[in-house]
Order: sequence, then structure tokens, then C-alpha cells
Amino acid sequence: MRATLQLCTYNRAHLLRRVLEACFEQTVSDYEVVLVDDGSSDDTPAIIEDARACATVPFIVVRQENAGLAKARNAGLRRASGERIIFIDDDVLPMPNFVAEHLRSHERTPDAIVRGAVINTESFDELPPPYWTIANFSANYFWTSNVSVSRERLAAVGGFFDERFSEYGWEDIELGLRLRFAGTRSVFNRFAVAFHYKPRPSSADVDRILQRARAQARSAVQLRRAHPHWRTALATGDTPVQRAFGKLVRALPGASLARLAGAGGPPRRLSRIGLAAARALATAAYYEELERAARR
Repeated sequence: MRATLQLCTYNRAHLLRRVLEACFEQTVSDYEVVLVDDGSSDDTPAIIEDARACATVPFIVVRQENAGLAKARNAGLRRASGERIIFIDDDVLPMPNFVAEHLRSHERTPDAIVRGAVINTESFDELPPPYWTIANFSANYFWTSNVSVSRERLAAVGGFFDERFSEYGWEDIELGLRLRFAGTRSVFNRFAVAFHYKPRPSSADVDRILQRARAQARSAVQLRRAHPHWRTALATGDTPVQRAFGKLVRALPGASLARLAGAGGPPRRLSRIGLAAARALATAAYYEELERAARR
């Protein structure tokens, strides 16, 4: 098997059918799809059973109690048999040439990480043109929305994600740092396109956004302790300049920002001002939790 297309899912039944269909509709055939259901409580099991009927390549499903992305990814890796592991997420829609383009890049640079193009979209029904531009640029070295690496390179740095990262964020960055520090080259293939579902948040999402920001801050402290390096500090926003910016944001009137973000009111799609307010609240929550977690 030349490649394993690996993804994990948690309560994304409304997206998973389209994502799996796209995973099966690739222009090559010598790959498999490995899906880990990380304890979903929605209609995900039914979607998976329907997907079995239309799978055109080997389709391996792992079910586990909810344990977070690091453990879920590792459960999938233990069942993967591909020479290359291509990671995506359950809110990512790969184009038909997706696997072929990752394999093409690996043929040219066998020991490299291959990063594909990620284009954000608010709807899988109205996709933008599948062409990467600088507006879609990401500086992430190893981002599991669209990245691949050989099993051999993974094995050289331990083979798995660090399961101490049990909350949201940074488990892929941590593995990427290990690969980077081991001298692994990274290449970018702008033709390996995947669309990332990113709808504009509503006021009902604000509490979840703040909870995620705090969880990400706690994971950021774990990452800094595991890899005390300037790259880690920059990535997590833990430099003097970034902390000063966080302090300025925390000084903004939280109650006013919450009102602009629609907190406590009826659910509504956030305006640009409301979205900016929600992002400011998330930034304040992140730096507040970063400071608190660092003292522990």
C-alpha cells in the first residue's frame, strides 16, 4: 500500500459523509482510508456504515472512547499499512488528485514532509476555485489538516503523537518539531488542495471559542516545557512582544466585547465587528490562561 489517508472524527456527522466520499473518489487506487471515531455520540456510526457500502479502497474504522486527537491519531497509525501517511481532519474535503499529488511530491523528495494547500470555505456546497494563492498561506510546518510523511521518518522520531497532549491544540505541532529537529525537510505542493470547512461563527459559538482558547493555552505550556526553543515560543505566542500584545487585549473592556459578540442574546451570525470582538475575547482568554498555566 503506497499511502494511508488517515483522519479522526468526533461528532461531525453533518460533514463526515462528504469528506469520506471525497476520500474514496481519488484518481489513484493504491491507498487506504483509516478513520478513527473518537467516541462520537451523534449519527457518526450510521454515516460510517453507509460509507462502507460505497468505499472503493480498503476502509479501516477504529472506534474508541473519546480520548482526544493525539490518542486517536495513534490508534489510526497502529492500523495503517501505507508507506506514506497522509493526515487530514474530519472537516477537510480533499480534491480528487489529492493523494496522487502527495505521492508525486514524495517521489521527488522521499524523506520530506509534504504540505498541501488548505483553502478555507464556509460551505462544502459552494466551494471556491481549487487554486492556492498567497491569501491561503500558512506558516505551519506540520499541520494535520493537510500533510504527509513517510512511516520511516515517523519511526525515526518515535513513531507517534505525544499522548500527554489530551486537550485541544499543539499535538501536531509537537510532532512537527520533532521531525524538524531531526532534520526533516519540508516541501509544499500547491496542487494537493483540500478545502477546510470554516463557517463564520455565531454568537452561540462564543463560549465554545473561549473554552477552546483556554485549552489551547494549557497545551501551549506543555509544548514549551517539552521543547524550550525559540520556535516554540513564537508559535505559542509566548515572546515578550506577543505577551505585551496579549496584555493590551486583556485591558480591553470585556463586558463591551461580550455585548458586541452577542453573549447572552439570541443566536445570530456574527458581523465583522462581532467576530473581531469574539477574537479579542479569545485572545484575552488565551493569555490569561497561558499565564495561569505557566505558574503551575
